Amino acid sequence: MSSDVLHHVNSLPELQSLFASTTYVAVDFFADWCGPCKAIAPRYEALAQQHSAPNVLAFAKVNVDQAQDIARQYGITAMPTFMFFKEGKQVAVNGQSAIRGADPQSLSAAAEKLGGLAKKRMAAA
Repeated sequence: MSSDVLHHVNSLPELQSLFASTTYVAVDFFADWCGPCKAIAPRYEALAQQHSAPNVLAFAKVNVDQAQDIARQYGITAMPTFMFFKEGKQVAVNGQSAIRGADPQSLSAAAEKLGGLAKKRMAAA
């Protein structure tokens, strides 16, 4: 997997920098020891491969054990948790402000929605 598709974020300033440069950001909060996180990781990577658009839609991964400041900032208590941001602010996608747990159907639907929004934004640019 090429590193330009998934952004491995290790600090709050790094995440804020990604927010500043990219309109939409999906974030996967995970832990190395989390079985469901490992199970859904290939799906998340495939969605990133399919929908990423430079400066418009990015897919990030945050290891909650290595980036505890980010996990605290966003109140992450269960892994995996997926959150979605527009211009640095958390937004609901398909009525969900976050997806908790390995839910491939909800995750795919959210990525499809963000991908569609990204395409519209690029077409309007």
